[in-house]
Amino acid sequence: MPEATTAAWQDLWFHTGDRVVVEADGSLRFVDRIKDVIRRRGENISSVEVEDVLRAHPAVADVAVYAVDSELGEDEVMAAVVAKDAQDLNFEDLVEFCVPRLAAYAIPRFMVRLDALPLTENGKVRKPELRSRGTDGAWDRQPPRLRPTAPASASTERTPHA
Repeated sequence: MPEATTAAWQDLWFHTGDRVVVEADGSLRFVDRIKDVIRRRGENISSVEVEDVLRAHPAVADVAVYAVDSELGEDEVMAAVVAKDAQDLNFEDLVEFCVPRLAAYAIPRFMVRLDALPLTENGKVRKPELRSRGTDGAWDRQPPRLRPTAPASASTERTPHA
């Protein structure tokens, strides 16, 4: 742990890892943890902002938003959602709820329903654990025909045309 503390001190400043904005009145507004910022298609996305929008949906009790690998590089946005009172959770409805409230690039591509979010001893969401699960079994809002595929391996063989 001393290495992490030493690394946090740079140029006589202690770097907390929080991203904040200085408001016009001089107050600070928390935006997100730097390590939780999602980079998608050249845009920085605050996981906290997306979580706040999803949490405002009447069927959502809790949510964690995090980055997962994209087939195109950078990140895709994924949400792990806990439903309120065992309600049915319709992911298409959640996307529609997000449309007027978030930029299109910030709306989660992948969603998964969980009974509970994995938490640390002090109640913080274990996002690394969620990331490690990947997207297997997750709902994908991108239609299969529009999903990017991994580039074909480079080959010198040519297929004859008919």
